[in-house]
Amino acid sequence: MSDTKRQPSAWPTRAAAWHLLPWALALAVFACMPQYLPLGTTVLVMVLLTLSLDIALGYAGIVTLGHAAFFGMGAYTAALFAIHGHNDPLLGLLVATAVTAAFGCLVGMLILHTEGMTLLMLTLSIAAVLAEVANQAKDWTGGDDGLQGMTMGLVLGLFRFDLAKKTAYLYVLAVLLVWFVIACRIVHSPFGRSLDGIRQNPARMRAIGTPVWLRLVAAFTLSAAMAGTAGALQAQTTRFVALNSLTLMVSGMAVVMLVLGGIRRLYGAFVGATIYVVVQDQAAQINPYYWMLVIGLLLMGTVLLLQGGLISLLDAARTRLRNRFGGGRA
Repeated sequence: MSDTKRQPSAWPTRAAAWHLLPWALALAVFACMPQYLPLGTTVLVMVLLTLSLDIALGYAGIVTLGHAAFFGMGAYTAALFAIHGHNDPLLGLLVATAVTAAFGCLVGMLILHTEGMTLLMLTLSIAAVLAEVANQAKDWTGGDDGLQGMTMGLVLGLFRFDLAKKTAYLYVLAVLLVWFVIACRIVHSPFGRSLDGIRQNPARMRAIGTPVWLRLVAAFTLSAAMAGTAGALQAQTTRFVALNSLTLMVSGMAVVMLVLGGIRRLYGAFVGATIYVVVQDQAAQINPYYWMLVIGLLLMGTVLLLQGGLISLLDAARTRLRNRFGGGRA
């Protein structure tokens, strides 16, 4: 019998490094590529929007094309809060998040008795109604001209929003980290596992006593709150809210980013949103009229060739590295 002790695998340490990689890359962009901070800020906001949709559509199975309603409501709430004399960014962010969470809870209680195409059309209709309300309420929202004139205070009373977007970038990154930790804890909790069961077979979950409707409403409320935070961040960092923040374009964009990155993969939001925003920016510089063609071809290729989204390519690379340096152990 050998007296040699089995050495513990170093793979858990490397696995933890994979989880730190997106955040390290984000900090690297801040440190090494300051000229891309405005674009990077947009990417981080879109990551949060995509993450919010993944909670509702990916994990809870709630079919929706109306996430623009929460994104736009969060943006208008934060903007109006700042314009009317309360320019503290964190306070405005909390108010916008609370308002969209309350609205999401109300909407969820009203529509989550339905499913399939009916549910899809209801979410789409709610966003369309809000967009028309914002268009007509020009005294409050600016209508087609958008809402401007925001003055943002200091973040934590210390950091001023600058033209280079340094404060805005780190501010959005910090808020994204908080929401990501919350989302990660939730989807890996018993509540998150019950959502997965509801998505796969709601009838069976009801049969074992799971309060399906209540849990769907809770997931929808959480998703709405996250989307509202993303909208508020967009408004605070750009100091402008356009009417198109409530349109189908925003909802469709979120779905495309989610599919590109990978559904039910929290880090897929990072991949999908980054690819979408960067490709859109670069393709639009080459030809401002055909960037959607590039996005469409990329989406088609992802759907047809990569069942798990673009993040599956990173999974394949990770598996190869694990097999090569980890002795083939899982």
